[in-house]
Amino acid sequence: MQDTAKYLIHADITAAGVVERSDVVGAVFGQTEGLLGDELDLRDLQDSKKVGRIDVEIRSEGGQSFGEITVASGLDRVETAILAAALETIEQVGPCRAEIEVSEIEDVRSAKRREVVERATELLNDFEEKSIQTADIVETVRQQVRVADVTDYEGLPAGPRVADSDAIVVVEGRSDVMQLLKYGIKNAVAVEGTDVPDAIADLTAGRTVTSFLDGDRGGDLILKELAQVGDVDYVAVTPSDKSVEDLSRSEVMSALRDKVPYETVASAKSLDSIREEMSQAGESTTADGGAVAAATSDDAADNQPSPSAQTGSAKVETTDGTTSVVDNSNATAVADATTDEETTENGDGPTIPSLSDHIEAVIQTHSGTARLVDEDATLLAEGDADAVVSLLESTEDVPKTVVIDADCSQKLLDVAAQRGVDVVVAAGHGEYVKQPTAVQVRIES
Repeated sequence: MQDTAKYLIHADITAAGVVERSDVVGAVFGQTEGLLGDELDLRDLQDSKKVGRIDVEIRSEGGQSFGEITVASGLDRVETAILAAALETIEQVGPCRAEIEVSEIEDVRSAKRREVVERATELLNDFEEKSIQTADIVETVRQQVRVADVTDYEGLPAGPRVADSDAIVVVEGRSDVMQLLKYGIKNAVAVEGTDVPDAIADLTAGRTVTSFLDGDRGGDLILKELAQVGDVDYVAVTPSDKSVEDLSRSEVMSALRDKVPYETVASAKSLDSIREEMSQAGESTTADGGAVAAATSDDAADNQPSPSAQTGSAKVETTDGTTSVVDNSNATAVADATTDEETTENGDGPTIPSLSDHIEAVIQTHSGTARLVDEDATLLAEGDADAVVSLLESTEDVPKTVVIDADCSQKLLDVAAQRGVDVVVAAGHGEYVKQPTAVQVRIES
């Protein structure tokens, strides 16, 4: 009956003496008999399975007895409530005076409903975790293709273009190769340790070689040995405290674009010194774009200048097997050849923004707007100058520079310091009493 009951009557019993379970059950049947009429006679209800057995838990202590009575009911709510009230009319159990008080009537179905809701929630969460959304399908396929693209070159993890490319990127491990494949760079090969294999040394002969190593002790050792046993043309390193496998697409492209000739840093004691050299040299020391063989769209390949129009150019290989030519006098075009982000209005080639362009467009034209740009002067967000603080707080990527056609305020400086902004370019000084040391303020009129 417990399994099929709709309600459970819970009642507390107190008796002024020592009584047993049989005394309580007898009192329930005896003192309720004839009280509620034939339709609600307790014995008849039990015989018809409308009321379950009477469960009693009783204990004696200090000459008194205490316990709980539980009755399962298949009646409706009104009849169950009447039956519960009848239990409270019992005044004697065995030879002792007693008092019974109903503590609650439990709706068993409500408890089951709660269990259904909890279990359904668990099942739904599990279903949603295992389900594949449309966006997930695209990314999953891309990831599987990238993993499939990892080939084996003389026992070493490599991209599919390493064997036939005239430029290669040497990295430390398999995860670095996979990360570069994720961003479309298919000519990377891993040394898999600080001991540079002979296969890597032989591979560097007659090719344009860029070492792209972590800025730690291991990277130092690999670069020194690679330079001794093979040929290294250019050096690119990761930002501080980051490995190649941890970099975003923009960071990878920026590091490869800003690589420096090995001869200019051969005397450096560590890759940290190389990083400083790269930051000082900038784009002007980046002489060859052939180190990156990246996946581009057909449109990006079509937008490259024709070989006949170039002097002092380098080749960039694309996934469709074609060869585009990039002018060595502008090394940033190499990295931009791997992205399909910005083109000129007539579609002749990529447009490279600069910070001065943003300053002219925002401040010098008195636009009343604000722009957030990254370290490559790429626009991250733009909005009204009055809403620059909320714009800065809501932008996902951390901007390097804020350009605003308004006075610089204390609130803007505080939020800029919190977000890690390096420079605020404003139309004038506002009212601020404390300038964060990490934020530089430039005034452009």
